[in-house]
Amino acid sequence: MTNRSPNAVRSLVALHRLARGLRGVGLSAAWVAGVGAAGAVVSMRMAYPRAPQAAPAQSRPATRVPEGRLAVAVVLGASGSVITDALGPYEVFARSPAFFVYTVSASRPTAMLSGGLAVVPDYSLEDVDAGLAPEPDVVVVPAVVAPNGKKEAPLREWITRRADRGAHLLGVCNGSRLLAATGLLDGRRATAHWSSIRGLERSRPQVDWVRGQRYVQDGTLTTTAGVTSGVFGALRLIEQLAGAGEAQRVGEELAYPGWSLHGPTEIRVQRWAPRDLAYLLAVVFPWWRPTVGVGLVDGVGELEVAAPFEVYASSFAARTVPIAAQATVTTRHGLRLVAAPANAGALRIDRLVVPGVGRIQEVDSQLLGWAADRGLKVELPNGGQAAGEVSFDAMLGDLAGHSDQTTARVTAKSIEYPTEQLELAGAGWPWRPTALLALTATAAIGVALVPAAATRPNRR
Repeated sequence: MTNRSPNAVRSLVALHRLARGLRGVGLSAAWVAGVGAAGAVVSMRMAYPRAPQAAPAQSRPATRVPEGRLAVAVVLGASGSVITDALGPYEVFARSPAFFVYTVSASRPTAMLSGGLAVVPDYSLEDVDAGLAPEPDVVVVPAVVAPNGKKEAPLREWITRRADRGAHLLGVCNGSRLLAATGLLDGRRATAHWSSIRGLERSRPQVDWVRGQRYVQDGTLTTTAGVTSGVFGALRLIEQLAGAGEAQRVGEELAYPGWSLHGPTEIRVQRWAPRDLAYLLAVVFPWWRPTVGVGLVDGVGELEVAAPFEVYASSFAARTVPIAAQATVTTRHGLRLVAAPANAGALRIDRLVVPGVGRIQEVDSQLLGWAADRGLKVELPNGGQAAGEVSFDAMLGDLAGHSDQTTARVTAKSIEYPTEQLELAGAGWPWRPTALLALTATAAIGVALVPAAATRPNRR
């Protein structure tokens, strides 16, 4: 047997220790990555749960567009769509008698929106192709979960056919990803959500991607920046197709902060910042989130519905569940929503907010009774809303008060909603996910020590 020198022995021991340390670091990193990945999966499943199948499947009867009105089709993806991308332009166009608005989807009988709200589409894609639904003059394209996926292939082909027939296309936020996947944006100027443009520049270099604009128009193609910018894009199309006076009237009714008919379209070029860590923490640590029931009443405005689902879905600060007296609710302009009936099985709800309602007397008695039986206070976020205040102001204030101000401001940044007019009160930082991060880090340290601990019995 060869005798090793003391130096060689010491080097060998050091190498073994280094190997154990590296294994420990690897295990620790794998643990943290695994927890984060699991949390992200849970967050996405909460944001886009499986669409309910109990809703009525029938389409609207075949309808002719009234003389002098333009048809607007709001498409809903089969993989899930961002709620405000769809409902914002829907309400903008529906407020004008110059337009006839309907929803269309390959997903039947319901189409899922972010935040867990499902919609009963008015028509299928095939209905439009077969002439059972009006041929659209305008097609609104929201962001969908899988814009390049097989599930959305029928929608991509359908949009291309509508463009070939001369329809105006409005891509809202990352609806531009779906439009880019059709090839319709190639050789044109376009914009999208600020966080996606760099990736789109790599994946779709054929498109001239523009930053810092609420919307970008290139011929009959209009694309907008993040989420709530779809309101601007829809108002611009109303101005073009129905006149400046009509756009002014609808815009004043909506009272979106900072909008004016001939106002600037430039917006701040957003980038990731240190406080955006609050968003990442909420995504990867979804456990112990509260569940917010969103009570729906007939006649509620579409943007009023969108606000609580959008704010909480975008922030990942809470899970949202739609609740109503009946299985379906019809909005102010005819959109059919699917909710969990108040007389259904037990729902685990921590809070109940009812958007778009100013007085408790306007809430359905069955919903009030359901809340009373569970000891829940019926909260009316729009009850104290000042004249000219948008529902998103109230819901961002609600988020700040029940979570924290940082999360509320990061959420406003995510949906590209103005914050200058907001008066927020609440904690300064999201402590729930921060506490979970600390627990995960502590567990990771324990995992890192496993290789060293495992060698001790061998030494003995």
